[in-house]
Amino acid sequence: MNEKEIAEIRRRLTPDKSSITQIFGCYVNEKREIISQFSQSLGIISEEEAKAYLTIFKRSLAGTPGQNLLDVAFTTRQVMDGAEEHRRLMELRDSGLKDEARIEEFFALAKDSIDMEGNFLILLAHDVYDVPWRSGDGNIDRDSSTQSFSYILCAVCPVKMAKPALSYRSDTNEFHRRDIDWVVSAPELGFLFPAFDGRRANIHNALYYTKNTAVRQDAFIEAMFRTDMPRPADEQKETFRGLLSEALEDECNYELVQTVHDRISERIDIHKEAREEEPLTVSKGEVRRILEDCGISEAHANAFEERFNSEFGEDTALVPHNIINKRQFELRTPDVVIHVNPERSDLIETRVINGMKYILISADQGVEVNGVNIQINE
Repeated sequence: MNEKEIAEIRRRLTPDKSSITQIFGCYVNEKREIISQFSQSLGIISEEEAKAYLTIFKRSLAGTPGQNLLDVAFTTRQVMDGAEEHRRLMELRDSGLKDEARIEEFFALAKDSIDMEGNFLILLAHDVYDVPWRSGDGNIDRDSSTQSFSYILCAVCPVKMAKPALSYRSDTNEFHRRDIDWVVSAPELGFLFPAFDGRRANIHNALYYTKNTAVRQDAFIEAMFRTDMPRPADEQKETFRGLLSEALEDECNYELVQTVHDRISERIDIHKEAREEEPLTVSKGEVRRILEDCGISEAHANAFEERFNSEFGEDTALVPHNIINKRQFELRTPDVVIHVNPERSDLIETRVINGMKYILISADQGVEVNGVNIQINE
């Protein structure tokens, strides 16, 4: 799913737009015991409470594709042979969450596979979206629909004990002590099934959400989808950094890392300005060409390819945001950390003077130390 398709589904998740009428929940304690399993009709609760439920699902579709939002691809065999993990999701979707046995089975499977400290809440909802017709130039006719998109949403939220505090009461115009209570936090993980690809249902895919890009919830993914998933974004970044330094050895210098960062940042900017719908990726070959433009040897270029194939897979393309931080450029030694405006990395250079290695920073004006303006004297 691309950003526009995700945003289109997110915009539905309000009381006046969605056709969600029932929310199914399972409240689990720290011992993985079900405290409560319930069905909540949105028609008999206040609009504020209905909005709160839908906001949770909306947040489970928030973030950056390739980082917080990951495509789950079922194999052809899983779909064609009706593998249990795929059939379970299809039956939940096709029944409109009216099969109580399947819902209970889902909650039991999910609660045992989720790695989360303390209490948590699992929520399920079903929606049917009459997809409005869109012309080739992007105009949408909301009064015309040629197909429906039936899908389920799952969100898993920590439930935490709120701290006692003073709280304002409008009925008395006073502040009073608020009692300790259990509060539902923003979702940590969730998914949408099937995917909304090309503005239609794609039963071969799902969209998985993780709030923490360093954590992937492998047991939950295995239980729900039983298919390969990309590494967590933070792990991809660390792996790519290590791959460069280890494969390029003595040719991995400041100028090379600066060029890799600048060229990939440029690709991100061009993609954004073009407003392309498909997510941007960077291939192994593209990174190799950048390295070759920096003048690295063929032996080190080959070593990079071999390490890339070993770590990520021969045909894998990476999401740029997962391998660089466009907004940050950092130099680090065991004792010093230097943060540089990425657009002014040209102010830094490295030198060897009298056998000593130095990081040099151009600083003609505006130098502060602990907030105090200082002068650099000759």
